[in-house]
Amino acid sequence: MSEVFRLEAVSKNYTNEGKEFQALKNISLEIKEGEIFGIIGMSGAGKSTLVRTLNRLEEVSGGKVFFCGQELGELKPKELRRVRRQIAMIFQSFNLLSQRNVLSNVMQPLRIAGIARGKRKEKAMDMLKVVGLEDKKNEYPGRLSGGQRQRVAIARALAADPKVLLCDEATSALDPKMTGEILELLKRINDSEKLTIVIITHEMSVVEKICDRVAIIDEGELVEIGDVKEIFRNPVSEAAKKLVYPSNPFDPTDRSRKLIRLVFDGLSASRPFISELVEETGKKVNILSANTKSVGGIGYGQMVMELPEKEADQKIVTDFFIKKGLSVQEVKK
Repeated sequence: MSEVFRLEAVSKNYTNEGKEFQALKNISLEIKEGEIFGIIGMSGAGKSTLVRTLNRLEEVSGGKVFFCGQELGELKPKELRRVRRQIAMIFQSFNLLSQRNVLSNVMQPLRIAGIARGKRKEKAMDMLKVVGLEDKKNEYPGRLSGGQRQRVAIARALAADPKVLLCDEATSALDPKMTGEILELLKRINDSEKLTIVIITHEMSVVEKICDRVAIIDEGELVEIGDVKEIFRNPVSEAAKKLVYPSNPFDPTDRSRKLIRLVFDGLSASRPFISELVEETGKKVNILSANTKSVGGIGYGQMVMELPEKEADQKIVTDFFIKKGLSVQEVKK
């Protein structure tokens, strides 16, 4: 699988009121052709700045950004415009033209590119069919729901046949149902068109639902990168653990007691591990939190539990779960 983007030691500095702020710090990563790649971090982490370096809307302060083998910093304005036509972008705010109807909005990038009216209308209708809104072609954005407006934005982005679609917090303004529908649409487009999609978000649930790999950004640094399934099973960085771990486990009975997190996939979810633990070892645990979710189309469960007080008993319990093939991690309080 060939690479679409490659970042080499990318940094970005801003100056505000005479003080310099480093938004990106020495970031290196690759995004492969045809994958759905997530970039996640909390507000202010630098993820939106990072995605804007991918089409040179932000000039980097250091390092290099390559698109399909071309270094963006070396491109002349005409060459950069040609590259940008291959990199479409959708946003949280949709950015539709309120005074134009749906069909005209989707035709807009084709109009700018100088495509003949008949051909751009035909292409725009094809894209509206892809997103399931051909019956709304004469409606205006103000009469559409948020999910429908985002579908129009996706159709407009796809109209120029880009190689990459950048999604900057594209579902943040939508309710959970609409978010799910938009993510399913993006996944179908990725499957059918082999379009590379880059998703910028602060929500791990978005990444878990459709992304193949993810980069975790924290205070301008790339702190972890890898397959989404592996990071869910075994997050290493503190930033990843905050995103992956259950957000509201119950308080332990004693702050000195040790907590662990278990992860099991759908194949092992039906096993009565806790009952087996008691039967085989005689040891008991206190379950503080448990949930299930779909990660990359596979059902996973996670459970946070409090271990027995004695260190020897803690080892017996953790060894039992490891022997059963479960992922076991200590949860720092």
